[in-house]
Amino acid sequence: MTTNIDLAARRSAAVPRGVGSSTAIYADRAENAELWDVEGRRFVDFAGGIAVLNVGHRHPAVMAAVRAQLNRFTHTAFQVAPYESYVALAERLNAIAPFTGPAKTILFTTGAEATENAVKIARAATRRPAVIAFAGGFHGRTLLASAMTGKVMPYKRGFGPFPGDIHHIPFPIPGKGIDTADSLRGLDMLFAADVDPMQVAAIIIEPIQGEGGFNPAPPDLLRALRERCDKHGILLIADEVQTGFARTGRMFGIEHGGVEPDLICIAKSMAGGFPLSGVIGRAAVMDAVDPGGLGGTYGGSPVACAAALAVLDVIEQEGLAERAAVMGGTIRDRIEAAARRNGNVAVANLRGHGAMIGFDIVDPDTDAPDGDGAKAVCARALEAGLILLSCGTQGETIRILVPLTVSDAVLDEGLTALDTALMRDAPAAPKEGVGSEAAPA
Repeated sequence: MTTNIDLAARRSAAVPRGVGSSTAIYADRAENAELWDVEGRRFVDFAGGIAVLNVGHRHPAVMAAVRAQLNRFTHTAFQVAPYESYVALAERLNAIAPFTGPAKTILFTTGAEATENAVKIARAATRRPAVIAFAGGFHGRTLLASAMTGKVMPYKRGFGPFPGDIHHIPFPIPGKGIDTADSLRGLDMLFAADVDPMQVAAIIIEPIQGEGGFNPAPPDLLRALRERCDKHGILLIADEVQTGFARTGRMFGIEHGGVEPDLICIAKSMAGGFPLSGVIGRAAVMDAVDPGGLGGTYGGSPVACAAALAVLDVIEQEGLAERAAVMGGTIRDRIEAAARRNGNVAVANLRGHGAMIGFDIVDPDTDAPDGDGAKAVCARALEAGLILLSCGTQGETIRILVPLTVSDAVLDEGLTALDTALMRDAPAAPKEGVGSEAAPA
């Protein structure tokens, strides 16, 4: 039998150390919110492939759509021989875009492609170069996306110089004493000292910061950004790569803020595990780019488009936005109870919308962020049969991204494992029935 240790040794010899993994388990198969490793151990998945699996692993409707497409063709390149599924998906995304007026959509492959192309579109539409992003934001790992990302380690060290005319301002984080007024002062100071607002093409913001710590953008910040964008002719880009497709209890996270963006970056859960991304935008803005200026060989893969059309059906038919809100309440209740329990690690700053929930592990005496403590929680969770991720500028945040299709029983099982992981002296061995079951045939 192949073991995790065997594969780790092979990986060390074959794969560069620059790509890290949160766990040392190697996946063999998965179903909905459960995953089995190559040694046959079963885990509840609270990571969802980093927000990719809102409809779960191998949803039957997605798999059926993919199989049907595989029997027809796998690739033509949309720029060579276009196909209906790309057009049909664009039509459906345009119809649900969270802004008034006509919309258009272009499809790519990765989240970084989406954010970079949103900037290209914004620059073409405004004829301006500058972009404003936020400290702690994450917009991808390619060079321009890394420049927009507001975190040096591990995303920027050793990779410069970065593209110019990218500027950062503070993001409101109440737990760290930063509020909307601080962000707006930073923006006004930026306009006064470093960049003329008439040279700014776009402001890009995550409705809830992902890698930066699951920090929701306050509605008053979003309203103020919209006002300043309108005043200066700047486009507002909502990076919905992690927040999109019902995760927050709405189709798009920006809908919690009550403002309309001009461009929306989408990826991750759009295609149920298949690589697909895109930009939805106001039609007049999207049409600012000349033919040939946008595209990509694999952009809008026909297999991924088929999957994405099925994902949209599942979200609607299974009421996953509403399901996210209900699940979020259950998750919050359990974490709040754990935070009150004697003998647990110190938990603070529970936050999020819908089923996109984060909380911090902090020093019990000083309330300082405890990244090592969060790492230890994730390690104990894995021992208890739960795949769990951390994030945050100091690695202090535990983030929950369980598939929205999870059964109540499996959700409860995962939350029970989380309870165990939050104990200071959690047992080292997996509990019976979790992390030890054979994989399904």
